[in-house]
Amino acid sequence: MLLESSFIIQNALLSSKLLRKIDGELSVHGISFTEYLIMHHLFSSSLKTMRRIELAECVGISASGVTRLIAPMEKNKIVEKEANPRDARQSLVKLSKIGERLYKEATASFEHRAKLALEPLSNNQLEKLIDLSSKLG
Repeated sequence: MLLESSFIIQNALLSSKLLRKIDGELSVHGISFTEYLIMHHLFSSSLKTMRRIELAECVGISASGVTRLIAPMEKNKIVEKEANPRDARQSLVKLSKIGERLYKEATASFEHRAKLALEPLSNNQLEKLIDLSSKLG
């Protein structure tokens, strides 16, 4: 097997294992990792709002997938729709006050689990891994 093929398989398996652990940790807060990612991008955006298509690109799912994911988040008052001043045909999504609080609480759990999962690596190794993997995206 090619080294490149082995890397991709190993990376996919690692990703799957890490996501299962993270999803388990975040389920205590009633959210999935993908919902956490949406919350993270909304919280981190400069205007605290994003179009659905932007969220889809950031999270790596389709625009319709984001719409399906956001609907229950909106029903649970985690996110809110906001009018887009530049384009009335599109609404913006933003975290509600409840969503911001939930995001901050979930971030503590997420960071704890991430630290445990990556504990075998030194900071230097982790920085190198981040640097190398960023070259592939």
